[in-house]
Amino acid sequence: MGTSLKVLPQGAGMDLAAAERAAAAFLAALGTTSPPDTPGRMARAYAELLNPRSFDLTTFPNDEGYDELVLARDIPVRSVCEHHMLPFVGVAHVGYLPGARILGLSKLARVVELHAHRPQVQERLTQQVADWLDDALSPRGVGVVVEAEHMCMTLRGVRAAGTTTITSSMRGALREDPRSRAEFLALTTGSRHG
Repeated sequence: MGTSLKVLPQGAGMDLAAAERAAAAFLAALGTTSPPDTPGRMARAYAELLNPRSFDLTTFPNDEGYDELVLARDIPVRSVCEHHMLPFVGVAHVGYLPGARILGLSKLARVVELHAHRPQVQERLTQQVADWLDDALSPRGVGVVVEAEHMCMTLRGVRAAGTTTITSSMRGALREDPRSRAEFLALTTGSRHG
């Protein structure tokens, strides 16, 4: 029998009207001219980027004793750099070695979204996804690899267009067992982005 746990994103409520006023003041302070509806669009865009959807974490008993790697590759990542408030985008590869329970597969993408939709740094995002799955599922191992392009690095500053950053975080057998770790990493580098 499956079990489901409602996952509600943390954070205070949004005040879109205040965000729109702040966006208008921000644009005016920079001396830009834009259509009158731009501050509202800007506020709604950031609200979407910074607020994940709630979801039900669905798990099922591992009655068949499946003990091999479960991996979801190329999960879209869209987040905002907490230092410059510019987007970073890419993919996450998330896998686990089941224990007593298995996870509804779409939930791997939901967990990535939960942690990506807030001001972030990629290193912390990668660890948060791994820690969250490790705590919620108690698997024998968890692995997360995130590959992303950071607009704060490609559009400004060094302007290193096309540069991607890769971070990884392993727990349990995927960290401790060299063969399991190698299998996970080989499967993630076989993605269309790797």
